[in-house]
Order: sequence, then structure tokens, then C-alpha cells
Amino acid sequence: MELGIGMFGDLALDPTTGKYRNAGVKMREILDEVKLMDEVGIDVFAMGEHHREDYAVSSPEILLAAASSITKNIKLASGVTVLSSSEPVKVYEDFATIDQISDGRAEIVVGRGSFIESFPLYGYDLSDYNELFEEKLSLLLKINSGENVSWKGRLRAPMNNQTVYPRATNDGKLPIWVAVGGTPESVLRAATLGLPLIVAIIGGMPMQFKPLIDFYKQEYLKAGHLESEMQIAIHSHTFVSEDPKVIEDYFENYKAQMDRVGASRGWAPYTKMQYDGGRSADGALFIGNADEVAEKINRVKEAFGLTRFIGHMDIGDPSHDIMMKSIELFGTKVSDQVR
Repeated sequence: MELGIGMFGDLALDPTTGKYRNAGVKMREILDEVKLMDEVGIDVFAMGEHHREDYAVSSPEILLAAASSITKNIKLASGVTVLSSSEPVKVYEDFATIDQISDGRAEIVVGRGSFIESFPLYGYDLSDYNELFEEKLSLLLKINSGENVSWKGRLRAPMNNQTVYPRATNDGKLPIWVAVGGTPESVLRAATLGLPLIVAIIGGMPMQFKPLIDFYKQEYLKAGHLESEMQIAIHSHTFVSEDPKVIEDYFENYKAQMDRVGASRGWAPYTKMQYDGGRSADGALFIGNADEVAEKINRVKEAFGLTRFIGHMDIGDPSHDIMMKSIELFGTKVSDQVR
């Protein structure tokens, strides 16, 4: 099974100044962290896309391109590309460029977008939320299948035997994953198309998602796709430290970011009880020492038949030195127990 680390580029708020941390400093720290991931043998790095003041990265493609020049083996993926508000031709071109620079290590992870700031920012109507994704995914898959593209939809101008360059290294084809938050319709779409699935599990209990993953497997095979090519991943909040005080103190970082996001979604303030419950054996937070985190990953690996686990590791913008130690532990002690 592949082990990966995902990030959103969270920026901590300075309570004394009321300003968020410098985005450039954060981006440079992320590149240092990806370089370490590569050195300790992490399989995948996934960079998210956000268009808010409390996140540093709105263009994961640019950061991944920078990461491709300082790494040798790690796969470089979006986490996710909000495809509904993106241009599929440009998405393919950007990731094919990263793929060429990195000698075949680029992947695209597409999603409808749980954060919707990009829709009004880029001039899209939220009432077209579902149709935009379906149309643009069909176009992206068409581009990925061949350099000469003819395609027609309702919300974007048609393409008539037009060419898209550069092409990716593997006969022009990039790995394209679909990320879902638990909607059966999204799972069915991925299964029918035969696309790899990533399920975001950030709350509740992971085992609650087993029927959804079983549904994907059932529909994937029903659609005639090969079981040997099936790929399933989960993406969950993760942090590793051998120091109990670091884990205890991390609650403040975690709460700060969850409350910022929750303020716009009507969530109640995040509590220590939720944090401790999430960290329990059955909870969805993979936060603890290396043994605890590895044990939880192994449990979901066996239950779901996972081929990949992505640990989302920078929530609330913990300090760079603590992040580096978490990455090192994930790539050594946790990895040894999982592999």
C-alpha cells in the first residue's frame, strides 16, 4: 500500500497582530517538507487548492512544479483540483508539464469542491455545481485519452479536432483520481468510469464508510472494470509525535482551523472532547504516536482493501520543526509497521 501526505497550506493567525502568517514563508516550508518526504520514502504528496486568506496555496500546480525540481521519487498530486471551476485543457496542460519535469510523477485528483470560493471568483454559477463537474470531467478524460480532441457540452464551448500539448510521459495519459466526501452519486460516477477513488474521512468513525466503499467495489466490477486495476484510498487528518505534550498542544492548532472553517458553515466550536474522541481507536483522527497511527492505518487498510492512505498533516499550521518531525516519523516508524 502507498503512503502519502496531503496539505492545504494552512496559515496560522497571529493573535497579537490579527494577521495571518506570511504565505511565502509557508510555501518555502512546504517545499522543504516535500523534499524530506521524498528522502524518507513517502510515496505521494498531495497539495490542495483554496482561495481564502487562511490558506497559502491557490495554485497547487505551481507548487508541485517547484517540488518536482527538488525531488526524485515521490508522486506529485493535487489534493484536490476543484475541476468544476477549472478549465480542463489548462488542468491537463499544467499537470502534463509537471509530469514531464518530474519524469512521470504527476497525478490529478479531481473533486467538486467542498470549499466553493473559486466559483464566484472565476465567474461560475453555483446552481451549475453538479453539471459543471460532470461536463468538465468528461472533457478532461477525453483530453487524457488522446491529443486530438472533439467534444461537446452545454456549459463550455465545444472542441473540434483540437490538439492539447504537451502530452504526459505515459503515452499521454495521467493518473486521474476522483475525491469524494461521502456522496453515493459521486462514488457511483467514479466506479462507472473506472476511476480510482479517494474518500475524505475527517469525522465520525471510519468504519461508517465501509458500505460506501463496498458500493464502489460492487459498481466498479459491475461496470466491467478489472479488479486488479481497482485503486481505493482514504484521506484523513494525521499527525505523528512521540511526545505526548506535542499531541496535547496540537489540539489548539487543530481547533483554531476547524473553528475558522466552521464559522462559515454553521458548525459549533470544536471541543477537546471531539479531539480526544477522534483520536480514540475507532475515531477518524490519525493523530498520536507512531504505534497508534500505524495501528489505525492497518485497521482501515484491512477493512477497506486500501491501496493508498493519505495523511492530511498541516491543519492549523503547526510549526515547521514539528511538521518535519511528524513527516520523518510517518515515513519511517509508521511506514515500517504499515508496509
